Amino acid sequence: MRLNGRSPIELRPVRITLDYIKYPEGSVLFEIGNTRVLCNASIVNSVPTFLEGSDRGWVTGEYSMLPRATHTRKSRESYGRVSGRTHEIQRLIGRSLRAICDLKKLKGKSVYLDCDVLQADGGTRTAAITGGYIALMLACSRLVGRGELIANPVMDPVAAISVGIQKGTCMVDLDYEEDSSCDVDMNVVMTGSGRFVEIQGTAEQSPFSVDEQKQMLEAAAEGIQALVRQQAEALQKAEL
Repeated sequence: MRLNGRSPIELRPVRITLDYIKYPEGSVLFEIGNTRVLCNASIVNSVPTFLEGSDRGWVTGEYSMLPRATHTRKSRESYGRVSGRTHEIQRLIGRSLRAICDLKKLKGKSVYLDCDVLQADGGTRTAAITGGYIALMLACSRLVGRGELIANPVMDPVAAISVGIQKGTCMVDLDYEEDSSCDVDMNVVMTGSGRFVEIQGTAEQSPFSVDEQKQMLEAAAEGIQALVRQQAEALQKAEL
């Protein structure tokens, strides 16, 4: 058993609050354990310059952490002056959500996923992707209902989870204390149909074997399928 009483493959409790913010086309407060991320999807009638004149739309993500989302205050990042970590996470969110979209069905439109960490206790980037998918689905489904999109561009669910090895034990959904002390840390993004979008794995303390990598990926896949089921249950309750 882990320090918080979970088994190695047990996720933290998940809470999904739809339409947390009034104004966006899709809004979700996604909570997993003590990590809380607000995901807002906004759809605008324009595309980046490199897509102008094409038959495609765009999906992108922005990520930020509130100054007191962690144990100590961090300086607020200004637009255009973000840290390397923030830039990397934003790119990961965008890649993950574009991977499950048919961008031709968004022709002339862009979806911006703003993912703001209200409270951090490990797994903020994976929570942003998992909650961002729900916000994206809310926004696109509502535009289809209003006749502003011919068809929903979202082809498959997507979710993400952290997994790691600590003292020889494979553990899923690491909180901050586990993440900061584990021997191996990995973030996995997968679709609902079981295909990988991205794998980020690092030997924090000691290298890992092929067998350990396989064990982590299998554990992550099981955790992601559990998240996909909770995404579906939440969306069934949505007012579209």
